[in-house]
Amino acid sequence: MEKSDHSRKLYTRMRLWELPDQYVAEPLDVASGSCLAVNRDGCLALVDEVPHCTTVRVPKIQTIYGVVGILKLLAGSYLLVITQRECVGSYLGHPIYKILSLKVFPCDRTAKNARDEKKKMELEFYSLLKVAERTPGLYFSYDVNITLSAQRLNDLGDESSWLPLWRQAEPRFLWNNYMLELLIDNKLDPYILPIIQGSILFLSLSFLNSLPAYQNFQAAIGKDIIDVTLIARRCTRRNGTRMWRRGADADGYVANFVESEQIIQLKGYTASFVQVRGSIPFLWDQIVDLSYKPKFEILRPEKAPRVAERHFLDLSKKYGNVLAIDLVNTRGDEGRLTEKFATAMQRIISDDVRYLHFDFHKICGHVRFERLYILYDQIEDFLIKNRYYLLNDKGEKVETQIGIVRTNCIDCLDRTNVTQSMIGRKMLEFQLQRLGLFDAEESISTHPNFDDCFKILWANHGDDISIQYSGTPALKGDFVRFGRRTIKGILKDGWNALMRYYLNNFVDGTKQDSIDLVHGHYIVSLSRDLAPKLKKGGLENIAPFPVVLGVVLMGIFFSMMSLMRVRDDYWQFPLSIFWATLSILIIRYVRANRRAFCNRPRLHKPPH
Repeated sequence: MEKSDHSRKLYTRMRLWELPDQYVAEPLDVASGSCLAVNRDGCLALVDEVPHCTTVRVPKIQTIYGVVGILKLLAGSYLLVITQRECVGSYLGHPIYKILSLKVFPCDRTAKNARDEKKKMELEFYSLLKVAERTPGLYFSYDVNITLSAQRLNDLGDESSWLPLWRQAEPRFLWNNYMLELLIDNKLDPYILPIIQGSILFLSLSFLNSLPAYQNFQAAIGKDIIDVTLIARRCTRRNGTRMWRRGADADGYVANFVESEQIIQLKGYTASFVQVRGSIPFLWDQIVDLSYKPKFEILRPEKAPRVAERHFLDLSKKYGNVLAIDLVNTRGDEGRLTEKFATAMQRIISDDVRYLHFDFHKICGHVRFERLYILYDQIEDFLIKNRYYLLNDKGEKVETQIGIVRTNCIDCLDRTNVTQSMIGRKMLEFQLQRLGLFDAEESISTHPNFDDCFKILWANHGDDISIQYSGTPALKGDFVRFGRRTIKGILKDGWNALMRYYLNNFVDGTKQDSIDLVHGHYIVSLSRDLAPKLKKGGLENIAPFPVVLGVVLMGIFFSMMSLMRVRDDYWQFPLSIFWATLSILIIRYVRANRRAFCNRPRLHKPPH
């Protein structure tokens, strides 16, 4: 029995030996545990002890806190490990860790001796893995399954606790699912560490900090202490960046799909409420082209009803009844999307699936977010009917959540964050009334400290989700934090909007390639990748946009300077015309080829 327990127990600290012909991970937290040897050809094996080094060179040694997985590229395999971690709180009594640092180790060094073409390809792929080292919002636990909500974890029963964590995990939310395949095939359970992308942080009334989205705080109301936890789990099926992953794929998996779970613990009771967000569920995209807001393009519109139907069928199977709240504008370019969404929903709407359109910007504008009560009045009956999950102080299930609220805007970030925080607040008040802490007329806002902490919790939750998808914190975060719009918040939103423009146009293409690579959405093939050379398209090789912009600004500057000297030297006039004409021609050329100047994914080819 003891041996069985060790086989299920994950190693929490290891010493990584970098030997000439292999890497060896030596467990440090058990008296007797087999070491994991990763050979230079990527083969795995368990060894009883660290092999003796036969070379003069002293092997490099460092402490690691988990094996993320192994990824095979052209010239060999790469080992990904956790080199720094931070305990950020606890979930159901077990510590939760945030990954502070990942490191990639090449298993096969023969790539250095490969022919130039293969070597160049391998270096490009390796550079994408280095981008993956900076992936934000990764969390894990050695003891508890954080890929499942409290309700689903309870439904699995005690029998599941005998299974390794990776066998209990929900594949949709398992960030390193693809990279674990080789470890799973070799039955290396003590080394198979499930990781989610989302958010986690610890927040107390005495010390406020900006934390990522698994967030936890304690609030004292009277003599009662409430533990509130907020968890975000990001789905990996259509993972990616804001402009390069929009809409749904043909199977109904949507971009930026995140499950948010709000948990409270009070007097031995545990209550949980889950809601989700996700992109509009049919085929559409918005390819960057240097404009501030590129046009939306609906792809294969005839397939929209079928794709949406697949999406909502999947939601119904996993969560029960579904209320879809669409916050998109009815006018302008967004209007075409919401019109197509509403049309597709006509054949899906039933007693189990409801659709509600709420024009957020028309009703709430940019500052009157308190008018969300209009939306709440329309969904209150659904929330009351579909309830929440509740365990009593004896560990018995008293209530079951039988439905889900699905919220979307265009990005499923800013408007969605404000709306979900409102719904989370209302459900928390229901739960506290049920547990006898609040009377019928009492609300969170009547307890200032509790109210402030709750707002900060949801604001940080929204920021974490936004950073992972768009690269910046969420917009409209000041309303979530303070309950009102502020001048500082509006200015911050302007800065973040500009940063999103820069990242979307000049950074996110490479980031998307990195995501596709580590999730197995792009499988490296020797014959394919060496035939069409992996290189940037067209004009990017000749003149990246910053260089072109510099030339245009220089042309305008010289044109103005020449005009100012015309009175003294008439030859300055044709010189001014030359610089102005050059600038205009370059601007027109850029406008005609604007997509080629953007940083585009090179592994995943968009449909046009």
